[in-house]
Amino acid sequence: MKWRLKVGDKVKQYLEKGVLVPDQVITCLMMSELENRSGQHWLLDGFPRTLVQAEALDKICDVDLVVSLNIPFETLKDRLSRRWIHPPSGRVYNLDFNPPHVHGIDDVTGEPLVQKEDDKPEAVAARLRRYKDTAKPVIELYKSRGVLHQFSGTETNKIWPYVYTLFSNKITPIQSKEAY
Repeated sequence: MKWRLKVGDKVKQYLEKGVLVPDQVITCLMMSELENRSGQHWLLDGFPRTLVQAEALDKICDVDLVVSLNIPFETLKDRLSRRWIHPPSGRVYNLDFNPPHVHGIDDVTGEPLVQKEDDKPEAVAARLRRYKDTAKPVIELYKSRGVLHQFSGTETNKIWPYVYTLFSNKITPIQSKEAY
């Protein structure tokens, strides 16, 4: 448990600087978590992002479904650049689809919201360029294995039905305990 807290602190330091977490750090954390879930079904979001991470994942499982959302650069930059947070609580607002009731003010405490340095347009653009260059070989890897499904668009409500249909056809729905 102490090991996980140390890695979590290290991850937090990278995220606060607005840089990608190095492969060695994120892979170590993810492999530990996934090995604890052996025999279970799980969904990953944002991992693997590099070939090194994908190779590490190959050692513990067979990936059977990969979804890639192709969203225009400008759309992503605009959405991410409109994110504001309330640092003490971690509440996240987006000026387009989850705005605070009063501009620049946390709904719960009335305290000011801030925009993290890595959410400013220039930083977001640089991060997206790095991500695209890094993720391209991973996308190609899963495409070559026949497990990649790509969806394009600019609006969640137009892309989601296609993703939902894919998941529904590939994954047996899990019954909640309330359904019994």
